[in-house]
Amino acid sequence: MAANPLEDYLAELRDIRRSGSAVPETSFYPPLVTLLDAVGATLKPRVRCILNPSHDSGIPDVGLFTPDQFQKASADKPPLGTKPSRGVVEAKPTGSDAFLTADGAQVSKYWKGYRQVLVTNFRDFLLVGSDWEGKPVKLEHYRLAPSEMAFWTAASHPRTLAAEQGEAFVEFLKRVMLHAAPLAAPKDVAWFMASYAREALRRVEKKSDVPALAAIRTALEEALGIKFEDQRGEHFFRSTLVQTLFYGVFFRLGALDARPSAVRSQGTFRLVSYRRVSARSRAGGVVSSGQQSRFARRP
Repeated sequence: MAANPLEDYLAELRDIRRSGSAVPETSFYPPLVTLLDAVGATLKPRVRCILNPSHDSGIPDVGLFTPDQFQKASADKPPLGTKPSRGVVEAKPTGSDAFLTADGAQVSKYWKGYRQVLVTNFRDFLLVGSDWEGKPVKLEHYRLAPSEMAFWTAASHPRTLAAEQGEAFVEFLKRVMLHAAPLAAPKDVAWFMASYAREALRRVEKKSDVPALAAIRTALEEALGIKFEDQRGEHFFRSTLVQTLFYGVFFRLGALDARPSAVRSQGTFRLVSYRRVSARSRAGGVVSSGQQSRFARRP
C-alpha cells in the first residue's frame, strides 16, 4: 500500500480538477479506484475493484471483488453476472449530498441487488447495509470535509489532511470492505473491536475538556491510589478507559458462550450479531465514523 493512500487520492483529485477538463463525476473515478485498490490490497483475501460491473441488478460505478470470484487461467469465457462479494460503490459529484443520494431510487435498486452500497461524493463516504430485519439502513460514514468548498481547499494541501485523517480513513475503508466478510474465527471479531477502539481513542483524544471524563479520571485516581500526570498521563488514562470499555464488551460476549455470526455495524455504535447454541443473543456497541457517537444495545 502507498505510504498514505489518502494523500495520493487527494493529490490526484486536485490535479484532475485543476486541468479544467474534468467531468464532475466520472473524471474522478480513477483516483477512487486506486484508493480502494490500495486499501483492499492490505486485506486477506485481497479486495479488488472493477469499474461498472455488469449484473441484472444494474450497473453501479464500482464493484468490490475477492480473488475467489475471478476465473482461473482459461481461454473459456467466464460466467456472466458474478455479484461482487464485498458490495458496490455509487459515486456522485462533490457538490451532491451523499445522504440524500443514499435515500434515492438508484441506491435502493443497488441495495436490493447487492445488499451493501458505499455511497460517496468523493468527500463523504456512507455505508448502506442491512439491519437486523434485513431492511436497508445507513451504517457508518466518514466525512473528509464539511462542505464541497472546504474539501477542495483541503485537497490543495493533501499532505496536511492525510496526516490528520489518513489512518482513521483507511481503517474506515477496511471496515467497509470487511463488513460482508464471514467471521470465521474469534480473531476476526477481535479485529473489528480493535479497529473501533482505535477510532474511539482518536475521538476521545480530540476532546480537550470533557467534564464526564474528568469525573471518571478522579474516581479512578481515588480508587486506585494513582495519579495521571502531565500529557502522557492523560493519554494513558484515556487509552486505558477505551481499552477497558471495548475489551469488557468482548469479554462479556465470550462469557455468553457466543460465537460470531455476522457483523452488523448499525447507526453510530453497534458492533456484532452473535448467535448462541441454544438461543440468540444480540449485543451492540462500537464506534462508527459519524459526527455523533452513542452506545446502543439491542435485546
